[in-house]
Amino acid sequence: MKRKTPGTDFATLSTLPIPDNSRPLWRSLEELADTEAFREFASREFPECTDLWLTPVKRRRWLKLMAASLAFGGLSGCVRPPREEIVPYVRAPEHMVPGKPLYFATALTHGGYAQGVIVESHMGRPTKVEGNPLYPASLGATDIFSQAAVLSLYDPDRSQTVTNGGQISHWQAFVEHLSAQREQWAARGGAGLHILTETFTSPTLSQQFQDFLRVYPNARWHRYDPVDRTNGLEGARLAFGQKVDTLYRFDRAAVILSLDCNFLTDTPARTRYGRDFIEGRRVRHGKATMNRLYVLESTPTPTGAMADHRLPVQAGRMEAVARLLAARLGLADAPDSEEMPIPERWLDLVMRDLSNHRGESIVIAGDHLSPPVHAVVQAINQELGNFGRTVIHIDPVASAPPDSGGSLPALLDEILTGSVQTLVILGGNPAYAAPADLEVERILRRVPLRIHWGLYADETAELCHWHIPALHELESWSDARAYDGTVSLMQPLIAPLYGGRSVHELMALLMGQAGQSDHNLVQAYWRSRYGGPDFERFWKKALQDGIVPDTAATPKTVSARADVAKTLPPRKTSGSSLEIRFQPDPSIGDGRYANNGWLQELPKPLTKLTWENAVLLSPNTAKRLDLATGDLAELHYRERRLTAPVWVMPGHADDSATLYLGYGRRRAGQVGNHTGFDAYRLRASDAPWFDYGLDLRKASRPHGWLGSLLSTENVELATTQRHHTLDGRELVKVLTPKTLASAGTEPAEPKPSLYPEYRYEGYAWAMVIDLNACIGCNACVVACQAENNVPIVGKEEVRRGREMHWLRVDRYYAGEPENPKTYFQPVPCMHCEKAPCEPVCPVQASIHDSEGLNNQVYNRCVGTRFCQSNCPYKVRRFNFFAYTEAAETNEGALSIRAVRNPDVTVRSRGVMEKCTYCVQRISEARITAELEHRRIREGEVQTACQAACPTQAIIFGDLNAPDSQVAALRAEPHHYALLAELNTQPRTTYLARVRNPNPEFDDEPEH
Repeated sequence: MKRKTPGTDFATLSTLPIPDNSRPLWRSLEELADTEAFREFASREFPECTDLWLTPVKRRRWLKLMAASLAFGGLSGCVRPPREEIVPYVRAPEHMVPGKPLYFATALTHGGYAQGVIVESHMGRPTKVEGNPLYPASLGATDIFSQAAVLSLYDPDRSQTVTNGGQISHWQAFVEHLSAQREQWAARGGAGLHILTETFTSPTLSQQFQDFLRVYPNARWHRYDPVDRTNGLEGARLAFGQKVDTLYRFDRAAVILSLDCNFLTDTPARTRYGRDFIEGRRVRHGKATMNRLYVLESTPTPTGAMADHRLPVQAGRMEAVARLLAARLGLADAPDSEEMPIPERWLDLVMRDLSNHRGESIVIAGDHLSPPVHAVVQAINQELGNFGRTVIHIDPVASAPPDSGGSLPALLDEILTGSVQTLVILGGNPAYAAPADLEVERILRRVPLRIHWGLYADETAELCHWHIPALHELESWSDARAYDGTVSLMQPLIAPLYGGRSVHELMALLMGQAGQSDHNLVQAYWRSRYGGPDFERFWKKALQDGIVPDTAATPKTVSARADVAKTLPPRKTSGSSLEIRFQPDPSIGDGRYANNGWLQELPKPLTKLTWENAVLLSPNTAKRLDLATGDLAELHYRERRLTAPVWVMPGHADDSATLYLGYGRRRAGQVGNHTGFDAYRLRASDAPWFDYGLDLRKASRPHGWLGSLLSTENVELATTQRHHTLDGRELVKVLTPKTLASAGTEPAEPKPSLYPEYRYEGYAWAMVIDLNACIGCNACVVACQAENNVPIVGKEEVRRGREMHWLRVDRYYAGEPENPKTYFQPVPCMHCEKAPCEPVCPVQASIHDSEGLNNQVYNRCVGTRFCQSNCPYKVRRFNFFAYTEAAETNEGALSIRAVRNPDVTVRSRGVMEKCTYCVQRISEARITAELEHRRIREGEVQTACQAACPTQAIIFGDLNAPDSQVAALRAEPHHYALLAELNTQPRTTYLARVRNPNPEFDDEPEH
């Protein structure tokens, strides 16, 4: 689609400077019309109306009309298609049909690595992200960060203006300032010019950096990420003499050993790894040919929850474990005079299982573990015959500085020597996310010229002279690689909401190529690779499919040194002191998503905490330190001090404390400011992930009159689950391959009921959730929120138990709290055929339809909440307040309205809400089928949670269809209904969790 006439960018207009808000609006508008910033905005947005602002009188009159249009026109002027032609996914219609969405293939990045997606767009307004089934890194699934990207797109707290010295400026002023600087750079060959970036995989941007270093050979490029993969690359260099990326084929593995690696939700390949891993555990037709997973981990993770055997081990002891494994294979000498970090019999059985599956096993180490651990693990995999089968090596996918001096500490050292005259920071927030001992904020102030480019005017932008707003990935042209090297072209779905510039435009400007658009720069790069008469066909095909063909990396043949495990010096550990462990937050990552309300309110997979972080301690450690959940604790580490609440975490390693990064922001935005505590304040550059020497004690109440008024001993944490164990009820049915054979052999007897017997002769919709495939990643929860306009309620409302998620993922423990077994259970509305909520509603707002759906009629609901009280599954949500209009969560912002699905009602205050099986999607498929005089086909309707799930744990369909997958799954022997004894006859049912323990462990109590 091509943009023919420009529309009004009211979001940008709203950011122009009003001289004095206390004065009458007409006077402020007159003064605004005379500013340079306004003239620059008007010339860019309305080039065909230049004569309207040639004089001050005309400008003032025009601006008054535009202000009136904004007041009465609402959001309509904010949404514009991009200027360049973008290509829809699958087929390009002749024209846009009002009310019919279009779908565009593009990619979103997390940690620099791409994930191919398809974005739904309503009249030029992106509203929903789905996975691209053609993309090898996702196979049609998504994660929480991709699902929440549309909310960040419309975030009103995004940076909206160029600033200079903290004052509003404009792009042309920055261009003019930079042109004078370029003369000085050219004279010195770029000496004194330094650029700091995050990890990126864009081929176009990589080429731009190569060109930049040719233009300015004395310039320097540095890279810093608070969460990176450098340890794995360095470990490969120690083992092979070269840096390579290591990929894993979990679909080929029979036995897997994870050393503190949460590969299901934390790696760049998490979406694909989740699918491949679960494919090896799927149980059908009563047959179980399952892989087996052993996990050693310091902090409980979703990967540990899926383990058949798991042990809590401190992160600092993982190197000793790796060397013990290598010693059993004859690759190293066993560590002497050191306490065994795990039981010797446990180690013997694991090594026997790995050795019995040579060529079909995997040993994987977490990215935070030291390079020697990764080198030893590479040698172990080679000895087990896994190279080229389950373990693949390729050239590094991410672009990196050409020399070893490209780190953040090296940059800071050069600043201190006075050799840095200009620093350009492209993305990232080192002033907030760098280790505390580097003193980034103090040192950056020494640079004479500091330029920051980013989505937000964050803590780093505050330190810089110039700040340039960045474009969101859904607003800009670019490209990026997936974990395996596959390239996606990234096309914008909307014109920039808040102005802004892409990183490609800024890099071109640094090299004196002003006026180049990101579209032209990206296209020029690929034209140089795929030039010729067929380039336009290639370009449109790549945009349409979301993949550049034949770009996946070619596997390499490498060989580890035979003595690598013997020659590397062991790491010294101090088992007598408390270990401190840092991890990126499961919901908001390293802090970059702190202003995204969907992610802030998303319960973390295991703690179920929202809106804050806590110090995670094992039950034994908490008892020894006299601490309980909610207690405030003082942490002392390397002469730095922090106060934070405690969360007692079953399954956590003893004598270790885990702190999630990403909180404690002060310039994140309205939503993310001042939530949680800043764990970066304790992080050290020489021990960024774990270290010993933490002193932790209960915080004391202040003395005197202040202590009598303030209680600092305990806080109420915002959690969404207050029940943790199964309490003897079979809420989660757990089987093993042995017990699977006898499952479902006793037919259920029909129970008497006063409910009428419904007959479903047309469609009969149902859902089956495979608990053996659910990894607790929460992608389904965010997908449901995005699809169904589920509001954010805020921390205080969550504390009151008033969260609004239509779908929750419960987490249960079984066994001793020191090392329990952990299970996940997604719980949407059960859509009971004999629903307890229906007969108690006085106004028939909760009713049953002819297809088995338990519908909620919002217009009838009067808020008695009788249905909520009568629901045994507790899946109904009552919106006590006007959450969709709240300012503190940004829900009330004008721009946020653009993210809402027009096919789903935005509920007013005082009605009951719940899962509808995405009835709007069912209705759309029904209309299409009726127009074509047929029934809805199998798989034609996918609920939002089903489409997002990376492991295909959720299956939805028509029970009456002859080829119905959901009907076939309900006939499985391990199929069951939740609380079946209540005779509610739910349409949402489950497949039992099946564990595959090592039979030799039967007589061995788990540690």
